[in-house]
Amino acid sequence: MKNLNEPDQPLALTPAVAVPMPATAGAAVAEPKPEAQTFDSVPARFCCFVTGTDTEIGKTLVSAAILHKLAASGRRACGMKPVAAGAELVDGELHNEDADMLRAAGNVHLPSSITTPFMLKEPAAPHIAAALEGVRIEPVPILAAYTEVHAASDAVVVEGVGGFRVPFNEDFDSADLAMQLNLPVILVVGLRLGCISHALLTVEAIVARGLVLAGWVANTVDPNMRFMRENIDALEQRIPAPLLGHVPRLEHPTAQAAAEYIDLAGLPGWHSPRVQT
Repeated sequence: MKNLNEPDQPLALTPAVAVPMPATAGAAVAEPKPEAQTFDSVPARFCCFVTGTDTEIGKTLVSAAILHKLAASGRRACGMKPVAAGAELVDGELHNEDADMLRAAGNVHLPSSITTPFMLKEPAAPHIAAALEGVRIEPVPILAAYTEVHAASDAVVVEGVGGFRVPFNEDFDSADLAMQLNLPVILVVGLRLGCISHALLTVEAIVARGLVLAGWVANTVDPNMRFMRENIDALEQRIPAPLLGHVPRLEHPTAQAAAEYIDLAGLPGWHSPRVQT
């Protein structure tokens, strides 16, 4: 029986090998030998979809940390927040705090209309915020924007909205978007009372859709949570994917600071000898 948590294809794309130009007519030249491609000379493709057990549990911080590690490894890394609710007008342009943090952490800077095709003003559930502005959130603009981001980058980190099943309209939600993008999923578990059930239900929903759960990150939401280590141990026993790190409550929650606590070296498409934080 097929394990739904195994990808049908490898996550790292095979780098293309340049085709030699034809020799000048009449010239006798030896046919060149192709040069071996190595991970040190060719950036590996690393793309993921970051979701969480709820809203305000550290998805953006973890996404930015991953982007920081990617940029530090020499890859062209770009973050994408397809739907952002809660934006303010600054110098004539809408800005969202999460989208801005992803932009700052990456090193490929595209127009916000591409990295966040649905930038909504009201800090509410996306389908509500969209209705207030007379906007309908559809998958086609998001998928088209992702294609542009993917073409301009070696690595893409797509951050979802809230939890895994946040509605965008009456028949399209964030889980549907994850399925259409078909990227490996990294789950951020906000450590607070009740996180075990929330995490396991989210894992069930991810795996049930045939998506690859690449790993999960524990992020401390409640620093006073009792039995924190025991909760992490319980989740490690039950989540069929590796724990990629435990981010403590940071005094200054920056991408660089959080990156120190996350290890992606074991994931396909990620090659630890080239990665520095």
